[in-house]
Order: sequence, then C-alpha cells, then structure tokens
Amino acid sequence: MSPDGMISRKTVLKAAAALGAAPLLIGGGVALAREQAGTGRPLGLTPACDDGDEPTIEQTEGPYFKPNSPLRSSLAGDGPGTPLTVSGYVFGRACLPVSGVLLDFWQADDGGTYDNVGYTFRGHQFTDAGGTFRLTTIVPGLYPGRTRHLHVKLQAPGRPVLTTQLYFPGEPRNSTDTIFDARLVMSVQQSGPGRVGTFDFVLDVPQTPGSPSPTPTPTATPTGSPGTTWKAGTTYKAGDRVTYSGISYVCLQGHTALVGWEPPNVPALWQRS
Repeated sequence: MSPDGMISRKTVLKAAAALGAAPLLIGGGVALAREQAGTGRPLGLTPACDDGDEPTIEQTEGPYFKPNSPLRSSLAGDGPGTPLTVSGYVFGRACLPVSGVLLDFWQADDGGTYDNVGYTFRGHQFTDAGGTFRLTTIVPGLYPGRTRHLHVKLQAPGRPVLTTQLYFPGEPRNSTDTIFDARLVMSVQQSGPGRVGTFDFVLDVPQTPGSPSPTPTPTATPTGSPGTTWKAGTTYKAGDRVTYSGISYVCLQGHTALVGWEPPNVPALWQRS
C-alpha cells in the first residue's frame, strides 16, 4: 500500500494472480500492461491509477464503428492472419478492477479492410468479476494512411463511453501516423506462430481504496420481450424494446441488465426510440 493509503496496481495484480484471475502469465508472473512494450525499458502506466493522473486517453472512433456487434471474445475464426491474443484488466481511479465493463472491439482484416456489411472482426464482451478481459483475434492489416491498430469502446456500469485505440510496438508507421499515441501501445511478445499482447485500461470510475469491485447480478430467466418494462437481471438481445420511466428504448447490444445500466445511463446498450 502506498503512503497515502491507495492500493498499488502491483498489489492488485498480485492478488488477482493468486486468485487465478490473471489474464496472461509470462515467465511465471503476471504480465504488466504496456511494460517494456518493445522498447527495452518500462513505460508509464496508462495512467498510474494511484497517483491522480487522468484515465486512459480517448481517441477518434473512426468511420467504421457499427453497433449490435455479437457477444463474443474470439474473432479468430473470421479470417486468416497472424494469431493475436490481447488481455488485461480494467481499473477504476483507485486502481481497483472493475467488473461488468462493456468492451466492444473492431478492427481491419489481414488485408487492412473493414467489414461494413456484416460483423467480421467485430465483437463485444464484458470484464469478469476480477476485472479482466481477453480477446482472441488476428494482427490487423495496415489500413491506408494508418499504423496497425485495434479499436475499442469501453463502458463501466452507469458511466460514460470511452472510445480509444490500441497500438503495436515497433511499427514503422507509428512515427508517421498523426493519430498514434505512445500511451496506448500494448506490450506485445511473440508466442509460437502468433503474438500475445497485454494492456490495462483505467476508466474514470470513482472508487474507495480497499473496497471490492461490485459483481454483476446473475441472470436467471432470459425474457426481453418487446414493450416490457426494463428490469435488472434480465437478459436482453439486440432489437428488444423496453420502457423506462415512461420512455421507450431499443436494445443495441445483447447484455444482462445491471443496476447502474438503466437505459438512460448506457447509450452503448440502449437507444431512445
């Protein structure tokens, strides 16, 4: 614990590893997000969430985001390419992991092309009770004018959406891409024929040091029939319609409703209709 009483990021990671929640193990230890990042020296955290810095920076959405992506953590079967696994934690401002965070990923295929008709190389998932995520995909191809990158939107329950991008170390185009930001470079290593990357996000989620991250309420019976009243614990699918405080909403992405994810609070999940 740091002198000001904040729990350090390393303490959180060690505790998670002891509980079996570590998303990636390399050399017998937890891989710290962005550590080394191909430079041979440790990089600053994104941010060091126990020192008062700002959360992970925002970046442009780009022209190819699509709502209603499928709920899945593996995009690897969508096309050929170099295998890539990206894993990490989502932390709040007190450096505590946040469960139930929506992460919506999209990227170019091996040839640098985005699928704007279907949902190839698109998918969303939620962090688990330990605040971890894991994406299985391929290394994206080079889109004209850009360096290699992944797109992602994140939203903690009841909090605003963060839109950002993740980058690869050592890419020649990093130095010429006007959008590139070194604070968003993943730690990436070769693993057999593929690559493994790690990155920890820090969201602007108020937390009390030492308090556990809330665990999502489990769902029992999927319903989500059109026109029903929104209810926590219900599993909704894209296209379902609900009312909340007398206002109608349509579901944009399948999810299990949680307290804090009321339709007005989560525009990534619900659209007023």
